[in-house]
This record gives sequence, structure tokens and C-alpha cells, in this order.
Amino acid sequence: MNIDLIEHKFGLLPEHFKKQVLDFIDFLLIKKENKATSKNFSFDWEGGLENLKDRYSSVELQHKSMEWR
Repeated sequence: MNIDLIEHKFGLLPEHFKKQVLDFIDFLLIKKENKATSKNFSFDWEGGLENLKDRYSSVELQHKSMEWR
């Protein structure tokens, strides 16, 4: 990536576009961070409702989960 070219083109932009470019860079950095943290997802919650399986069907648990939110 040619930083000089980026700086040159950035310098040609009007101020309101420069603000949009900086906002977009921030968006990409947040997106990159979110993508990095999503790789660490685990299923340690699996079986967390095991004790409710005799009281509720899977559909009933789905409805209950909507109430709990």
C-alpha cells in the first residue's frame, strides 16, 4: 500500500469528505476488532438449560428465551 498516494489523494479532498474518510477508517477498525473477537466464540453455554428439558419443549424454551430478553 502506497501511503504517499493515500496522503496525496486525502489532501485533494474537501474538508467534509475528509471527515467521512476518517469516519470510514474508524468503522473499518471497529469491524476488524469485532471480527478478531468473534473468532474466540465458544460453546461453554451448551447444556445450560438442561435442567428445563423435562418442563418445556424446544418451542416453549424458544418462547421463554424471548421473554427473558
